[in-house]
Amino acid sequence: MRARVFVWLGGALFASSLSLCAWRYVFMMGRRLPSAGWRPLAIDAALITIFAVHHSLFARDRVKTWIARSIPVALVRSTYVWIASALLILVCVWWRPIGGELYAATGLLALALAAVQLLGLMITAGGVARIDPLELAGIRPSSRSAGLQVDGPFRWVRHPLYTGWLLMVFGAAHMTGDRLAFALMTTGYLVVAIPFEERSLRRSFGEDYRRYVEAVRWRMIPFIY
Repeated sequence: MRARVFVWLGGALFASSLSLCAWRYVFMMGRRLPSAGWRPLAIDAALITIFAVHHSLFARDRVKTWIARSIPVALVRSTYVWIASALLILVCVWWRPIGGELYAATGLLALALAAVQLLGLMITAGGVARIDPLELAGIRPSSRSAGLQVDGPFRWVRHPLYTGWLLMVFGAAHMTGDRLAFALMTTGYLVVAIPFEERSLRRSFGEDYRRYVEAVRWRMIPFIY
């Protein structure tokens, strides 16, 4: 019973952290503020780095095996979600305003950029629909028994959730220094993390994943990466 409460509370924290991140991006990072210089940028980069290091290390099979020696295997994913969600909340709460403004689109251009963000949201939702949302939130233990996902947006790129993220964070009609910094930092982390993630997928799915890579060439951005 306590384990069930733990994983469901972790799932709630996961959803809350994503909601807070979206609220922070839409409302707080969209404010018109004077440029604050490099100091806030350094602090924000450090926050993103701490989140990224945990996110990458904890996702490694070797680290998961080591952690499973101390806690039940069924709780490993949930523990990961708890820590990652808490760190994302800290990034949002401790984010230092950078200020500055690059552009503020209006009219048809603003509508076009809104469409780009909506497309990103749809791609992300389509990707999540092809995997197990409860596993993603740590409520259900990770399992490879469902097989490799190759349908929906996975037919276009191998990491459609990251593609959707890219479109959402870079598609803002009002691009402030905070939004640009957040987009660049988080996307940079994804670009670095993808090869490590794919190494794990190769170990898990073997020949199936090799054939999938041959069929779907692009990792995140069609014809580019």
